[in-house]
Amino acid sequence: MSDCKDVQLNIKVGEIIMIKKFFNTFLFAIAFAISTGLVILVYSVMQGPPEYSLDENTVIYGQNGEVVSVERGVQNRFWVELDDISPHLIDAFISAEDAHFYDHFGFDLKRIAGAVYHNILAFDKVQGASTITQQYARNIYLTHQKSWERKIHEALIALRLEIFQDKEEILEGYLNTIYFGHGQYGVQAASRFYFDKDADELALEEAALLTAIPKGPSVYSPLISYENAINRQEWILERMNETNKISEAAMNQAKRVDLRIAVTASEQQPEVGQYFTDFAMNQAADILGIDRQKLDGKGYQVHTTLNHQAQEKLEQTVQEQMPSDSELQIGAVTIEPRTGKIVALQGGRSFDESPFNRVTQAERMTGSTFKPFLYYAALVYGFTPSTTLDSRPTTFSLENGEIYSPSNYSDTYANRPVTLAQAVAVSDNIYAIKTNQYIGPENLVQAADAFGLDAELPPVLSLALGTASVSVLEMAEAYSVLANQGWSVNPYVIEKIVDRDGNIVYQHQAETPQRRLEENHAFVLTHLLTGMFDSRMNDYMYVTGASIAQRLTHQYAGKSGTTPNDSWMIGFSPHYTTAIWTGFDDNREIERIQENRAAKEIWATYMERLHENIPLQTFQVPTGVIGLQVDPFSGKLEGPACEEKTRLTYYIKGTEPKEVCGK
Repeated sequence: MSDCKDVQLNIKVGEIIMIKKFFNTFLFAIAFAISTGLVILVYSVMQGPPEYSLDENTVIYGQNGEVVSVERGVQNRFWVELDDISPHLIDAFISAEDAHFYDHFGFDLKRIAGAVYHNILAFDKVQGASTITQQYARNIYLTHQKSWERKIHEALIALRLEIFQDKEEILEGYLNTIYFGHGQYGVQAASRFYFDKDADELALEEAALLTAIPKGPSVYSPLISYENAINRQEWILERMNETNKISEAAMNQAKRVDLRIAVTASEQQPEVGQYFTDFAMNQAADILGIDRQKLDGKGYQVHTTLNHQAQEKLEQTVQEQMPSDSELQIGAVTIEPRTGKIVALQGGRSFDESPFNRVTQAERMTGSTFKPFLYYAALVYGFTPSTTLDSRPTTFSLENGEIYSPSNYSDTYANRPVTLAQAVAVSDNIYAIKTNQYIGPENLVQAADAFGLDAELPPVLSLALGTASVSVLEMAEAYSVLANQGWSVNPYVIEKIVDRDGNIVYQHQAETPQRRLEENHAFVLTHLLTGMFDSRMNDYMYVTGASIAQRLTHQYAGKSGTTPNDSWMIGFSPHYTTAIWTGFDDNREIERIQENRAAKEIWATYMERLHENIPLQTFQVPTGVIGLQVDPFSGKLEGPACEEKTRLTYYIKGTEPKEVCGK
């Protein structure tokens, strides 16, 4: 009996010891869990808010605020604030992905327990328990590789997100980082891609469909399987009803809507201003001091000087007027002289076929478009529109002993004295070379510098005929100085740059204009350049703008130029300067008439389209000049012998002619 009692006592003592051990282990486990939790919490606090950098589209805007282009990095993403997202979309994601989002601290313990239970029963991972916070952590910091290491990192980052961000910030970040398939990241990019609308415009049925996709874009994208997408959309609508986000009537109504997928119409349309956009992005990268490729995905807003209508008109005209059966290329640019804004730019026939920008990257011989610089120097030197020089075949002896024998177009000469006014209008080469010889080639180089040409130019006689190579943009700038009444012009394309946080990181500051050309001389030259469109100047040669003059309804000043390999037309109104160059990339000769005429035809058609809604305006006449009716052939004042041939001509006061025709 005693032995039995001893055994019972030993059993009870053993039970007490085991209970004590279990209790101690339990207390230790609790203490360990609490201490581990405290360590993790302290560690998370000490680590601070997680830092991250996401690719976000850089958007280029025109001068009126319209979107010109969207430059993408690795991902197509537009970040939008929570207020700019449809409430239906927010409710759909919370119902489908994390119904207790506002109640937990990053982890839904009840949901985790349920997922573990069902996974054990199924001997497989049939349920997930990731909260929106955990998914957000995974989207921006981690890969989707399934490993314990990744899970631990995800949990730590999710905890830091919950500590340092409020629920709205987490939800906003989550909705902007989800992948929707087909390269689209975030709800804004997905809304535009699938429905061609912004995220705040989505209807209930559209929101539910978008919410269905991230579960598995390769399975639930409506472009891959419309049936799968709709099945999951209906499940999401039911979840929204279960979580009291929508009524049963709203659910049933949404299920009945036959959705049409748009796949962003803008994605299917050719982009306007690709050469301009590329140039602007390169300029922006230089301004910010970052790599051009990095700029694409940094989420900047780049506001430019592009006039969308002007660019469209330029591209339309180029497409219509360039010979379709030719490899002829083009460089064209339009500048607003008063401000320096580059409002349109076309660097070639097709950016997709050749992104080389012939406006900014190529330098070509300018031909007779260089002559205005010469004649400005001549006016300063004392020439007037009535100054005459002989136009006849002439041989010039150069300083090195060589002989130089320039010729006029088609070897046509007046074989008599011609006035400066007529020589400009018909582009007489002999007159130009004689003028350069008279004033000195060094003075021509200085005049070109005054117009803003920075190139190293040789002080030789042939420079008067445009034997130097200059870019289209530089020539447009030089003519814009003349159009701006002699004040400096600094062409630019970037108005301001705003970073992804809304901070203005660059704002264009207009430079104080500098007087580059004397006002009176600049105006006299400008009016001389209107002569190329005036048929009254036709004589031994036609005026160089004869083929387009009848189509022009505004006052323009300009100059054409040709070399065997290049064709130019540069001209301006009081509003815009446009320079057009055409030629072949391999520098072969232009032989066909249609190819030779392309630059003028494009310039005339485009400038008229550009000015069609602008009131007629003439060039402003300064007080230091006087306008008189003058015979352009003799340079004499209107008289009995030339009443029908005279043309209004301007002179600097004190230099006007005194002799009258017929006396």
